Amino acid sequence: MTDKFTVARLTLDGDKFELLVKPDPALEYKLGKRADISSVLVSDEIYSDANKGSRASSEKMMKHFKTTDAAEVAKQILARGELNLTTDQRRKMVEEKKKQIVQFINKSFVDPKTHLPHPIIRIEAAMDEARVIIDPFKKADDQAKTVVDALRKILPLKSETAKLTVTVPPQFAAQSYSVLKSTGDLRSEEWLSDGSLRAVLEMNASLKGQFLDRLGSVTKGSAQVKEG
Repeated sequence: MTDKFTVARLTLDGDKFELLVKPDPALEYKLGKRADISSVLVSDEIYSDANKGSRASSEKMMKHFKTTDAAEVAKQILARGELNLTTDQRRKMVEEKKKQIVQFINKSFVDPKTHLPHPIIRIEAAMDEARVIIDPFKKADDQAKTVVDALRKILPLKSETAKLTVTVPPQFAAQSYSVLKSTGDLRSEEWLSDGSLRAVLEMNASLKGQFLDRLGSVTKGSAQVKEG
C-alpha cells in the first residue's frame, strides 16, 4: 500500500476479491460522498490477491456477484468489503469518531455525585487510560455502550432522565416549539384555549441547564417549567 493506491477486499465463502483503489476517492465512495466508481479505481482488474497480481476467476465472480462486469463487482466490493486506510486517513477518522463519542457521553451521562456532566477533557483522559479502541467506520452511537462499559471502571457515569412540564405563553409558543422538539423526547403537547402551549418533555438530565437557557432566551423568561 502506498499514498497513491490502497486495497479494498471482500471475502465470500473463502474466496477473496480485491481491488486497487485511490485512497481518498475510495474512502469518499465508501462513506457515500462519491458516486462515480471509475474515479476510484486504479485499474478495472478484480484480483484474488492484488499483491501477487493474481486475478479472480470469472467463474467465482459469476458465482458470488452474478456478473463478471468489473465495475459492478467493484461497487459490491467497496460497499460490502473492507477498505485499507492509509495511516493519515485512519488517524483523522479515529480522532473524529472519538470526538463524537466523547460528546455523546458528555451529553448523555452525568457524575452521580454532582449530577453534572463530566468535562470533555476528563472523558478523553479516561478513554486514553482505558485504552479504548475506536472503529473508524462504526457509528459513534453504536460504539458508545462498549466505551461507557470500559469507562465505568475509571469514571463514575450515570444516565439520568429529567421530566419537565413546560407552559409557554401564546406570544412565544410557536418559536418555543422547535426548542422543545430538538432538545428531548416530546411526550405530549396541548394547545390551551388562550393559545398557550403546554408540553411534557423528557430529556437527559445533563441537558436540562442548556434547555432552560435556550427556552428562557426564546420566551424572555416567561415560560413556566415544573419537574415531573
